[in-house]
Amino acid sequence: MTIKLPSIGFGTYLIANNQLEHCIPVALKAGYRHIDTAQVYQNEEGVGKALYKALRDQGLTREEIFITTKVYTGNQNRGQSPMTYLETLSSIESSLEKLHLDYIDLYLIHAPFCKNERVDQWRAMIELKNLGKAKSVGVSNYNQIHIEEIKQAGLPIPDANQIELHPWSQKTDLVSYLQRNTIPIIAFSSLAPLSNWRSQKGEKSSKSKQMKIDGEDPNSPFKLIAKKYGVSEAQVLLKWALQHKYAIIPKSSKHHRIKQNINLDSFVINSKDMETLSSLHRSDGGLAWPEGDPTLLV
Repeated sequence: MTIKLPSIGFGTYLIANNQLEHCIPVALKAGYRHIDTAQVYQNEEGVGKALYKALRDQGLTREEIFITTKVYTGNQNRGQSPMTYLETLSSIESSLEKLHLDYIDLYLIHAPFCKNERVDQWRAMIELKNLGKAKSVGVSNYNQIHIEEIKQAGLPIPDANQIELHPWSQKTDLVSYLQRNTIPIIAFSSLAPLSNWRSQKGEKSSKSKQMKIDGEDPNSPFKLIAKKYGVSEAQVLLKWALQHKYAIIPKSSKHHRIKQNINLDSFVINSKDMETLSSLHRSDGGLAWPEGDPTLLV
């Protein structure tokens, strides 16, 4: 199944319920038609309330909006029991209730932590799709090994894989694998190289001090290319992803940045500058997860 996935979505990680009341109407007015959330973000309720009101106020229909949420199926390394088939099957009910929805457009397994239970959890996801509670189902932070498990079990492959991608973490082998298997790619943490990414107190990542210094360098390639095209560094990073045919889900609670992050049609990064950005790869392991990128798990 080929899903109709908007190329640009509004990410909501670390945005509180009360902030979403103001952010989501701004995002929809700016043209976003995809909203990404997750059970562990603890803001599905805020997304649901804001969406319900914004649809009414702006004259939009539910069918015009693409909603992604994710089920966190457990992590034994954190002392969490892996979800069973039945628990995974019932997990969607709380999301539907909080989001005030009859169905989810894209329901993802958040990470591949449950090695022995992954296949059963995926069976439950397929059943949710068959039941119509999710229009499409996919995964996040999965690598080739995890998806091959699904194929070897004789089950349908994911409708999408959401992974961390940016010039510092390009995951070329995984990207090639996903493209060969026609699995759409959604890039998250596209703005990780920027100096202000997760810079607030309590915002965790595996970013090193040197990376933060590099992001602040006035002669960094991101700053120089942004200046050349008359756009922001964030717009350069987002456009890089779009030109690689990745869907993106930039997140901001600042209204001017919400608008700026979707305003990407005014420029095209030329091939030489794309090569410069692609030369900045550091590691397949991304920065978003403090304990390490789950795509590196076996």
